[in-house]
Amino acid sequence: MNVLVIGGGAREHALCRALSLDPDVESLHCAPGNAGIAEVAELHAVDALDGAAVADLAERLGADLVVVGPEAPLVAGVADAVRARGIDCFGPSGQAAALEGSKAFAKDVMAAAGVPTARSYVCTTPAEVDDALDAFGAPYVVKDDGLAAGKGVVVTDDLEAARAHANSCERVVIEEYLDGPEVSLFAVTDGETVVPLQPAQDFKRAHDADEGPNTGGMGAYSPLPWADPRLVEEVERTVLQPTVDELRRRGTPFAGLLYAGLAITSRGVRVIEFNARFGDPETQVVLARLRTPLAGLLRAAAAGRLADFPPLRWSDGAAVTVVVASENYPGTPRTGDPITGLDEVAEQDEHAYVLHAGTKADAEGRVVSAGGRVLSVTATGADLAEARERAYLAVGRIGLKGSHHRSDIAEKAAQA
Repeated sequence: MNVLVIGGGAREHALCRALSLDPDVESLHCAPGNAGIAEVAELHAVDALDGAAVADLAERLGADLVVVGPEAPLVAGVADAVRARGIDCFGPSGQAAALEGSKAFAKDVMAAAGVPTARSYVCTTPAEVDDALDAFGAPYVVKDDGLAAGKGVVVTDDLEAARAHANSCERVVIEEYLDGPEVSLFAVTDGETVVPLQPAQDFKRAHDADEGPNTGGMGAYSPLPWADPRLVEEVERTVLQPTVDELRRRGTPFAGLLYAGLAITSRGVRVIEFNARFGDPETQVVLARLRTPLAGLLRAAAAGRLADFPPLRWSDGAAVTVVVASENYPGTPRTGDPITGLDEVAEQDEHAYVLHAGTKADAEGRVVSAGGRVLSVTATGADLAEARERAYLAVGRIGLKGSHHRSDIAEKAAQA
């Protein structure tokens, strides 16, 4: 199989790493990729939002499968353009990707499908914002209706901060606060059959103890020792399958990766949001535990053959990923600084590895920082405590001026 991955972050590096280990993958390409992905795939320049350009590249490479990583190309209809050339593509259509591209659309789908979620209001005027904030009270949950790279959500007790964020958005969803721990659950689907993966938990706040601003995610772990063993089965039955069925009923079947962000509340499971792609950084730990070769699974979904795919196989161990971020992230990040210690991790850490996100090779061939979230340091172990120890040992080898990371990823879960 000849595979092309679209994107250039740690999620795409995790996907490329898993695909590179699949014996059925003869050649692997990534566009645009990053300095780390270059070690496992051939890189190509492309405008990831230009469906025709991506489809042209796929044709030129003779790709059997295209995997679209980020949300923006999916919402822009890149998967449609690739499929129109007769090439299998893992990723939903532009219409179906509105499940992530518009939170109002997602709420409408959930209401029609009977999926449990928070009560909400869609607001477009300051008066509507004030009424919604008043109706729910603190903590205020305010979500930009459109794509915001994981940073469009504000959860705060500060009414003025909530109002300011809401009024800065063209269209906003304001909803009730959901108590309880959050869980990310991915499912691969071909528009009919749903195959859930293993759950993970990520850490959104920038600093330890869930302090600081919201980010795209500062770390993750899997499995969840504290979760009900029937959680995946319940979510498949009450959330994932009904959503896929409703989208197919509407004539916009969802084939690709359906990501449910969940709150395990005192009243049961509730959907916080849907995404239309693999999550970052949860993908890093979920794929670290997946033993089923990835390419065959993704192609079965792209080709509508999931019903015949054998059950997934998983490692019994655990995985932890810790994000190393640039100085000032999630604000305007410092970039262009050399990264040291990558060779040391590769040489000395048998059970840990580094997935690149915001990196590039400079004119001298050095790997330098090129974004906010720079690296995802991922490790596996027999349990969370061992995986966590190995991840932080590897993080300690990394040098990047002004960088920061959380020191409490999976800490409580490892003690459970």
